[in-house]
Amino acid sequence: MSQADTTTAITTGGPGGIDDRKNAAIRYVFFSCAFVTVLTTLGIILVLVQGSLEFFQHVSIVEYLTGTEWSPVIRPHSYGVLPLIWGTLVVTVGSALVAIPVGTATAIYLSEYASPRFRKIVKPTLEILAGIPTIVYGFFALSFITPLLQQLFPRTGTFNAVAGALVVGIMIIPMVSSLSEDAMSAVPDDLRNAAYGLGATKFEVSTGVVVPASLSGVIASYILALSRAIGETMAVTLAVGMHPQISFDPLEPMQTMTAYMVQIGISDVSIGSIGYQSLFAVGLTLFAMTLSMNLISLWIKSRYREEYQ
Repeated sequence: MSQADTTTAITTGGPGGIDDRKNAAIRYVFFSCAFVTVLTTLGIILVLVQGSLEFFQHVSIVEYLTGTEWSPVIRPHSYGVLPLIWGTLVVTVGSALVAIPVGTATAIYLSEYASPRFRKIVKPTLEILAGIPTIVYGFFALSFITPLLQQLFPRTGTFNAVAGALVVGIMIIPMVSSLSEDAMSAVPDDLRNAAYGLGATKFEVSTGVVVPASLSGVIASYILALSRAIGETMAVTLAVGMHPQISFDPLEPMQTMTAYMVQIGISDVSIGSIGYQSLFAVGLTLFAMTLSMNLISLWIKSRYREEYQ
């Protein structure tokens, strides 16, 4: 090969050329970003596991998982995490009762009934709600939802689980509606037209064809939204309170796992004490719950995914 041909090969990306080196560099940059993400996740897991092991050296894991009293800092000490799990589940289930029907109905309207212009305006507006700081939702619950509940139910206190569930439900509506609408919009029009050809109405097509065809994406949006609800912190801290208890009255104050972690994080508990180590045990429990829900979401998406040509 002549010198001119060699120069042309290098400048145009031939063997060992500049383009090859650029591609290799870009590949390593992307790999580094992915590796940092994985390394960060492993680091979080390692810290939680290490701190939890120190906690469980002093507290029985059976007592931790089955006890109904939680007071690792104030005497008499008790280390049953069930009150925190109960408060978290009450808020999560309550938020699901709000977000799932409203979010699904919104998604059906945007996908099947709304005009393209209206959808282009409303969907970004809904997604803006997801960008509002969660502490603002908490103040909204204290200043609006709780006073409204007190008018309807005079015995309602300043902190209660209903206000937390309502505000978290409002907060995750955009996630349910946006992800569900994306799944519904991905359903081919051929299915809709076939149903119309058989005499189906708009409502029958929407609920009997589009929703079942996009079921994997819709259910995945539910689980991801509920994972967000489980991990919500400031809104439930302000709305639900910091009183760990197992109560079947949702108008009473409770405490979620995230609210407890905030309480310990801003307290003067000494590092190395059992109260401080309980922070890692609760964090690991919360991580296991959200990880399980995310894995269930991935399984549902892969199990019930519809592929269209």
